[in-house]
Amino acid sequence: MIKCIAIDDEPLALKQIVGYIQKTPSLEFVAEFESAISAMDFVQHHEVDLMFVDINMPDLNGMDFVKSLSKPPKVIFTTGYSEYAIEGFRVDALDYLLKPIGYSDFLKAVNKANEWFNLQMPKNTEIEADEKFLFIKSEHKIVRINLSDIKYVEGMREYVRIHLQNQKPVMSLMSMRKLESFLAPDKFMRVHRSFIVSLDQISTVERNRIVFDGNVYIPVSEQYKESFQKYLNDNFLL
Repeated sequence: MIKCIAIDDEPLALKQIVGYIQKTPSLEFVAEFESAISAMDFVQHHEVDLMFVDINMPDLNGMDFVKSLSKPPKVIFTTGYSEYAIEGFRVDALDYLLKPIGYSDFLKAVNKANEWFNLQMPKNTEIEADEKFLFIKSEHKIVRINLSDIKYVEGMREYVRIHLQNQKPVMSLMSMRKLESFLAPDKFMRVHRSFIVSLDQISTVERNRIVFDGNVYIPVSEQYKESFQKYLNDNFLL
């Protein structure tokens, strides 16, 4: 996911942008700031991929803030004044959002950001697999995932979220079907349109649901119930 911060001196506008970030699957909300000055130290010492920055702020406006950074993250400007658009693109902004900002306009800007970050990725395939691990594109990086660490995979429209042991989930832009084709069928099983589970990680099955970590319930749908039941029967000890 793209790590994002939001900067705006208007509390309601800031709350709106933060809410949009948090509901968008390809974005990860990192921090919010009510002034560019307060954001400056954070940006210099933390990993930030994309900033949503209001232009018209007191003390240090958004445009000057971006110009002051030696290696600024990518930026999408937000403002109530359309005359800033041309100047915004001069500092290599990905897009420009005019307030009031609707979610559809926000998504159009995010799509531009996704396209830009995807272009920075190596031009190889989205996924490479071995018997013990696989490499996938995630957050405009190539990430190695040990197959033994995978607990289950969750489908989220055009994304997949790979849930791992003792690690944060990894998200990648690909289909469940594509990822499933790279997973060994004797180790992983599709049990639902939205879930693939690691057979080695299953410890509890309860009422047609697979239980992970005591509080995560993965449903087994009718479409996959027969194959999953066969797996249980073949491994059931009387």
